[in-house]
This record gives sequence, structure tokens and C-alpha cells, in this order.
Amino acid sequence: MDELGRLMQFEERHRRLLARLGLVVATTVVIDAGGAVAVYFLERHAKGTEIKSLGDALFFSTVQLLTVSSQIKNPLTSWGRIVDVLLELWAVVVVAGSAGAIAAFFQQGDT
Repeated sequence: MDELGRLMQFEERHRRLLARLGLVVATTVVIDAGGAVAVYFLERHAKGTEIKSLGDALFFSTVQLLTVSSQIKNPLTSWGRIVDVLLELWAVVVVAGSAGAIAAFFQQGDT
């Protein structure tokens, strides 16, 4: 019963982990919105583009941040491709950073 009580305690390390993950989620939402607006304005008039609305751009940027392939073709303009690479780079950094934060959480363990 003591072990269950220890498992149910919310310590400083829990607050720190949740704060870090919350900051990453909030920042990612801002980057997703910014990436969508950028891709929309950069790609909407490109010949052959599939990004014709802000909704298309938001779908594209969100899928890139989730590191999942989408049905939408990659950007056609040079600046659109740069934004695409930056979104993918952010996604990799978030996954690696979040894994590190969670590993640090478990490394501290029960002291």
C-alpha cells in the first residue's frame, strides 16, 4: 500500500516534465500556424500546386510536423521547400528533445 501511495505522489520532477512538454506543445502550435501561413502565401499561386487554401496549408504543415507523409505534393517554390525543411527539422528536434526530457524524468527516479 505504501508503494501505491508513492506512485500516486506528484513531485517537483513531475511538474518540471509537464512544464517542458507543455512548452513544446505550445511552441509547436505556434510554429504550425506560422508554417501554414507561410506555405499558403508562398505556394498558393505556384503552377501545379495542391495548396490552394489556408486549410490545405494548415493540413500540410501539421502533417509535416507529425512526420507523416501526406497526399499533398511537396512545395514547388524554393521558399516553400525551405519552410518544409524547417518544419521537418523542428519535428525531429521535438521528438529527440521530448525523448530526452522523458529519459531525464525516469533517470531521476525515486530518490
